[in-house]
Amino acid sequence: MNEVGVLLSAHMTDDPVWLDGVHPLLNGRFSPYTFDPSVKVDDRALDLLLEAARWAPSAGNSQPWGFLPVRPGEPEYARVVPRLAAGSARWAVDASLLIVTFTRRYFDDSGTVYSEFADYDLGQAVAHLTIQAQAMGLSSHQFRAFDLTALTEELDPNPGWAIVSMIAVGKCAETPPAIRARRSTAELRSDPLSGRS
Repeated sequence: MNEVGVLLSAHMTDDPVWLDGVHPLLNGRFSPYTFDPSVKVDDRALDLLLEAARWAPSAGNSQPWGFLPVRPGEPEYARVVPRLAAGSARWAVDASLLIVTFTRRYFDDSGTVYSEFADYDLGQAVAHLTIQAQAMGLSSHQFRAFDLTALTEELDPNPGWAIVSMIAVGKCAETPPAIRARRSTAELRSDPLSGRS
């Protein structure tokens, strides 16, 4: 077995069909619930994460994403953490970095659409960021377990912008799961249209 195949086998899923060519950064990615609170994400590392997100593709190059990164001890951190749900607060506060994600759906408060693909494109930017984190030896956990209304009131995004999610980033402090269940590639092809004549 080649080197890539060895790396992939270490994190094999229960999918009966497995391709040796999937990049180890993708194959090894998972969303931890335990972070090492002693690890810091410095300014250089933060800049690299945001730079990776910046180069994501978007419809018409609209780039409808925005981020508020906050770290323990920073003033903005104290505005964000109290809005976490009880469940996410148990683990997210140990992450080195929390990132609030925003999408620009409208030009302003008039309702004129900025991009109908804004949420989709934000997802691509976040995916870039999470894989960059993996390449830097960091892990990420995307979540929506926070009080969206309260956080929106606290941060007061500019007109046309909306908060979508958060990302916890830090050094993983747990063992990756031996099995990560995923739908098969056959299901990815058949599920959207199965049962139709």
